[in-house]
Amino acid sequence: MSGSAGRAGPPTPRRRRRRHRGRRLTTVDETSAGGLVVDPERERAVLIGRLDRHGRLLWSLPKGHIEDGETVEQTAVREVKEETGISARVLHPLGAIDYWFVAQQRRVHKTVHHFLLEATGGELSDEDVEVTEVAWVPLAELETTLAYADERKLVRGAAELFAPDERG
Repeated sequence: MSGSAGRAGPPTPRRRRRRHRGRRLTTVDETSAGGLVVDPERERAVLIGRLDRHGRLLWSLPKGHIEDGETVEQTAVREVKEETGISARVLHPLGAIDYWFVAQQRRVHKTVHHFLLEATGGELSDEDVEVTEVAWVPLAELETTLAYADERKLVRGAAELFAPDERG
């Protein structure tokens, strides 16, 4: 046994250790808020388009980071205004989406609180540097326009909130 102290271990475990050495990522939690902004007639919703790393335009709901002292509702209203130019008021919570991604040598666990909002004024604007395009999209087209499955699911739930009451 005394001779084994200087010997290297089996090749496979050594390669694994070497491959992962120095690559541990710091895990951080981030929280954002935003939502589905509908016009007063409940016919259209405003979406933002951003270019992905391949140059494709991906449509999503407006959202952004919570600032110190803000509630999630206040953040949703502020971010909608900043990213779309549209002023809105919160009508109803839609739920939260959480997901993981890696950016800037960090593993990020992001939670986004979504709300149903109603537009109260403003004009579409894509002046926010994070946004490539903004557009009013007919509600019937959201399912095929939104890039992310979790957002499509939230939109389906929101549609039930303002569907006509059939009980008469």
